[in-house]
Amino acid sequence: MSPTAAGPYAPPAAVLCGLAGWVPSRVVTNEHLARRLDTDDAWIRTRTGIRRRHVVDPGQSTSDLAVEAGRRALAAAATDRVDAVVVATTTPDHHCPATAPAVAARLGLTGTAAFDIGAVCTGFVYGLASAAGLIAAGVAERVLLIGADTYSTIVDPLDRANAIIFGDGAGAVVLRAGHPAEPGAVGHFDLGSDGAHEDLIMVAAGGSRQRSRPGEPSRQDRHFAMRGKEVYRHALTRMAESARATLSRAGWKIDDIDHFVPHQANLRILHSVADDLGLPRERCVTHVESVGNTGAASIPLALADAAARRALRPGDRLLLTAFGGGLTWGSCLLTWPTLPTSAHLHEQPAPPREQPTHLYGPSAHLYDQGERTTS
Repeated sequence: MSPTAAGPYAPPAAVLCGLAGWVPSRVVTNEHLARRLDTDDAWIRTRTGIRRRHVVDPGQSTSDLAVEAGRRALAAAATDRVDAVVVATTTPDHHCPATAPAVAARLGLTGTAAFDIGAVCTGFVYGLASAAGLIAAGVAERVLLIGADTYSTIVDPLDRANAIIFGDGAGAVVLRAGHPAEPGAVGHFDLGSDGAHEDLIMVAAGGSRQRSRPGEPSRQDRHFAMRGKEVYRHALTRMAESARATLSRAGWKIDDIDHFVPHQANLRILHSVADDLGLPRERCVTHVESVGNTGAASIPLALADAAARRALRPGDRLLLTAFGGGLTWGSCLLTWPTLPTSAHLHEQPAPPREQPTHLYGPSAHLYDQGERTTS
């Protein structure tokens, strides 16, 4: 379409039309961790704000969680077809091939374009930008974007610093082509990286650099490693700067934001970023208490949880911000749409005492398999 009296042509925007989350049924509480680590529930809560996390069973993989979240997101969007499947993950099923094509095939989407995004905990925001680009370019009318990670497969269970933080889960959204001004439209992105600090968050072994060297990698190199104090400093600075840049591009002020949805790293970082931005902490959407840091899944899981609790209202303005290994960071804005919810939303087993009473996803109950605790 060429410019006319009605105005210049604007490329279509990516509009959120389906949302869902899924976490595995096995629960690890702080008390369970305290039995094998030199710690206790009070120390973990004070340090991270986390009370529990979900982990996969032996043999269960990232694609299993991604498929379940994707299936539910498609159902929420009332569609069984998309033009692309994007999976943001740090824990793919294999180094080769990518996980997304297998997820697409299991969802009955064989032949659909499918690829992974590796931006660690910023992966979902990078995925939103990629999906928006596919839609704006006319390559896709609908995109299924899934953030999924199984950090329990790469974190050393005896690593006191990291084992208390991470959990497993998947969150998914369906994005359709629409108008930039309509509710649900995603836009005004800010993305960045700084590879000079790649060693702050890393799994040293398994890639071509380690494999090209003689000798076997150490146990430590096989597992996830993070230099927490330095990561905290970079996360606070980069997330706040990225959030401000995004608001500036949109012409929004911080007071225009109804909900701040950061990557759910830990509660201290979330509150520190909100404080730095001058946002009241009650506007900060948090889900980390119940699932831990779920990597690329954390933002869509937090959105799904907030939507299930009816904490998000149509027309609310959301600021999404993330930070992850790479280093990578990114932010975007979203005006909340009206989303359908499942009629059996509340049909889940009664939760154990530690679990909050709200749900983890708006498309369906999450614990069809029955929730189990484990040591």
